[in-house]
Amino acid sequence: MSDIFDDRKKALEEEYFKRKEREAIEKMRAKREEEEQLAAELAATLPCPRCDGRLKEMTYEGIQIDRCTKCNGIWLDAGEMEQLTQKEEGGGFFGRLFRSSSD
Repeated sequence: MSDIFDDRKKALEEEYFKRKEREAIEKMRAKREEEEQLAAELAATLPCPRCDGRLKEMTYEGIQIDRCTKCNGIWLDAGEMEQLTQKEEGGGFFGRLFRSSSD
């Protein structure tokens, strides 16, 4: 009779460890996928010229601009400043800034 309980105990123990092993494997897979995704995002972004952050593209007023994820600096590519000032037609911040520097 004792053998039946010992066998049942061993079976439950094996089931427990198999479940724990599957959970550990799933956690490791999820962590690996997250690391791979982060590596792919870093490879696709440019380094910030000011700090060690990364530039992430975002849309402002329909124009793609680059923003640093660390210092929140805004970096404009060629022609983007002119597009921003034209959209504001002199009434906004960029229009005033652009006009005052050329006056």
